[in-house]
Amino acid sequence: MSETAVKAPGVPDAGRWKALVFIALAQLMVVLDATIVNIALPSAQQDLGISDGNRQWVVTAYALAFGGLLLFGGRIADLWGRKRTFVTGLAGFAVASALGGAATNEAMMFGSRALQGVFGALLAPAALSLLAVMFTDAKERAKAFGIYGAIAGGGGAVGLILGGFLTEYLNWRWTFFVNIPFAIVAAAGAYLVIREPQGGRNRSPLDIPGVILSTLGLVSLVYGFTRAESNGWSDALTVGMFVAAAVLLLAFVIVESRVKAPLLPLRVITERNRGGIYLSLGLAIIAMFGLFLFLTYYLQVVKGYTPVKTGFAFLPMIAGMITGSTQIGTRLMTRVAPRLLMGPGFLVAAVGMLLLTQLEINTSYAGVLLPGMLLLGLGMGTAFMPAMSMATMGVEARDAGVASAMVNTSQQVGGAIGTALLNTIAASATTSYVADHIGVATSRSQQQLVQLQGQVQGYTSAIWFAVGILVAAAVIALTFINAGRPGGTTVTGSAAGDGVEDELPVPVVAH
Repeated sequence: MSETAVKAPGVPDAGRWKALVFIALAQLMVVLDATIVNIALPSAQQDLGISDGNRQWVVTAYALAFGGLLLFGGRIADLWGRKRTFVTGLAGFAVASALGGAATNEAMMFGSRALQGVFGALLAPAALSLLAVMFTDAKERAKAFGIYGAIAGGGGAVGLILGGFLTEYLNWRWTFFVNIPFAIVAAAGAYLVIREPQGGRNRSPLDIPGVILSTLGLVSLVYGFTRAESNGWSDALTVGMFVAAAVLLLAFVIVESRVKAPLLPLRVITERNRGGIYLSLGLAIIAMFGLFLFLTYYLQVVKGYTPVKTGFAFLPMIAGMITGSTQIGTRLMTRVAPRLLMGPGFLVAAVGMLLLTQLEINTSYAGVLLPGMLLLGLGMGTAFMPAMSMATMGVEARDAGVASAMVNTSQQVGGAIGTALLNTIAASATTSYVADHIGVATSRSQQQLVQLQGQVQGYTSAIWFAVGILVAAAVIALTFINAGRPGGTTVTGSAAGDGVEDELPVPVVAH
């Protein structure tokens, strides 16, 4: 790729808003893919003859490759150039999606999903770090990250609607093929309009031990949680995976503190503001991913909604997220400290989640689900926007890819943990409820009713845990994050914002 697509530092790029359109489109594709496949999974499983024991690999193969390679993808973006990495990631994702849509057996399906994860791990950190280096004005940055945050949060719910339509009216293969036009448009647009600022490359040699340890450690952690969901927490391999993850990630931290050019410079995560964001964001995603799963099952299994109707039922959450991110977060980001958006945002989401603990078999959609999802979306949208913006603020331009990868890593690992942890809580609550009540059910219809009541009891028990997790995220955001509101001045250097109590300077590219 031509190096002419590089612009001089210090001057805002005239095409930055056009670039945002294509970056947002790519982000939407990646986020859609995470939920769209879940809706199509039952049909794909039947067509390809995938066993119940193996079907989780359609989701797990993607999650392992994506979660495990994110830090490596972020470093490649810093080394190779973000625009080049972004376009390569899009092209690879399109090819992998075409293979998934054309799959004729389970091996081809699992392979294509793993390949999607590999290219997603290149694409996601490159997209976020491009925003970080292209938007340096405080107000513009707030708007850009508001749009990006709304897509990152609401895209998953859009995937449920689109997945429902494609599966119901075409077939499951279109949930893969739909990525191809997204990728072509985003790659062509990015190639033509993105001009990356000079001086933002990190040309240090690649930290191979760091790549190996971080990839194996994250894969072990994600697989441990995924396996716990299906095989239980006491399963020998599950425990082994968690032990391996702990040892590998500890070794990774030790290596990173000693090598000259680390894969993840510890300065990126030890700064209290960024550390607080990665931690609180990961916790919020744990709560949210689990809820997506429960509400989908509740609406389809308990309430009998079709896939399309289920997707539309999530619209209030999408509307809340877009409003919270683009109206509340963006407008207040330059006026108040980030913690005063993130902490209250997570608490509003917790109130929405609290409403959803009232679910019963005959719960009214308008009375409980609608306000609960609206509050959840509003709170998450308001909190996500400053989190996305702050996660890369104050880092040197050469670390922007890795800092962006850490945001995606906390989301991906949080999603795997949330699904496994909350599912396990729900399953054990359901089992104990059914065991306690099945004895008094004399007819078959009464037994079916007890089974449904048990499922709802499981969902609400897990949602109570999610409420607690969101409150913990709010506490972390309010106590760890001490940066003031973004100011109007610009500085160069890496420590802009490290531990600043008053106004946080807006970063520009370091040389």
